[in-house]
Amino acid sequence: MGRWRDRDYWDYYEPSIPRRVEGGIKTRSERGEIGETWWSKRWIKVLESFSMGTRLTRGRSYARQGQVVSIDVEPGIVKAKVQGSQPRPYNVKIRLEPLTDEDWDKVTGAMASQAIFAAKLLAGEMPQNIEEAFASVDISLFPTALSELHTDCSCPDWANPCKHIAAVYYLLAERFDEDPFLIFKLRGRTKEQIIAVLREKRAATSPMGDISSSVDAVSAEEENLLSLEEHLDTFWRADEALESFTVNLSAPTIDKAVLKRLGDAPFTVGNTNIVSLLAKAYDKVDAAVSKKMVEGA
Repeated sequence: MGRWRDRDYWDYYEPSIPRRVEGGIKTRSERGEIGETWWSKRWIKVLESFSMGTRLTRGRSYARQGQVVSIDVEPGIVKAKVQGSQPRPYNVKIRLEPLTDEDWDKVTGAMASQAIFAAKLLAGEMPQNIEEAFASVDISLFPTALSELHTDCSCPDWANPCKHIAAVYYLLAERFDEDPFLIFKLRGRTKEQIIAVLREKRAATSPMGDISSSVDAVSAEEENLLSLEEHLDTFWRADEALESFTVNLSAPTIDKAVLKRLGDAPFTVGNTNIVSLLAKAYDKVDAAVSKKMVEGA
């Protein structure tokens, strides 16, 4: 029977040879570091900073051998099955303390206040320096101590972590490569929840000013405009203001941000979603404009 391991315990347990697993989940990395993106590398770095000894090394071997049978990430908890030396796989649970509603309100407020954070997150991308948003309100995205990771394994080894738990740690890192928003999920919020809150906060803080006064100002400007008949003689001539008009063409901060925010369209052309076709069209237009800019330089 498993027990929650909320403390460091390094009692020696006799090593055993695990049973081979057919179709087990293996790490993509066969040697060297595990994790390709900054958030997965950050996760591993945090774990290694807790001085877990050789347990992490043995867990990494388990992860590379494919001893993990299944892994499921739910809000605040990871559940997995890891095959050891016994006939039945061991049940592993890793729980990361979820942030409170108040903490999440502070964090999303910090995210919404930074245009680049909000833009990338709303486009479904994880900003590389997202930890800055958490740090600005004195909250940590990743665990800062081993005690924040509550773990349980049904194996007889009392060490924290045992090699089965450590194997799940490494596979979780590669899951972060695939979906960096899983770290938010472990802290209690899904990607969809965060995006919805960001949209609300950005809308509430949008610098639109007093709408009624803006409408009055536009109406006043329209009253001073000349009629089309009064412009007939100069209709085809360039106004003096055109000489000072400039166009600044530059690459967007986020590639195809609008399409990413919209997601798949409700219809297809053949078997291809229209959004995929639009993305290709955007690329061609972008290439054509870039070529024109170079030729005109």
